Amino acid sequence: MAIDASDLEALIRAHFPHAKITVQGDDGQHFAAEVVDASFKGMNRVQQQRAVFAALKGKMDGPQGELHALALTTRAPD
Repeated sequence: MAIDASDLEALIRAHFPHAKITVQGDDGQHFAAEVVDASFKGMNRVQQQRAVFAALKGKMDGPQGELHALALTTRAPD
């Protein structure tokens, strides 16, 4: 099953309701996303990205995952 950019954004927004989220990609499996959220303050990049991947609720898990690739950029606001 494919996923679209708005579905991906909704999954992320459920965990980061005040984040600035930009999702690009339209093939249903390969996306790029930027998530800017205040909750990332004090976290290193790996911790930030793990938090976002946790929000995806297994959509990338294993060969049956709906989401094949996500180029993810995270940061706290300036």
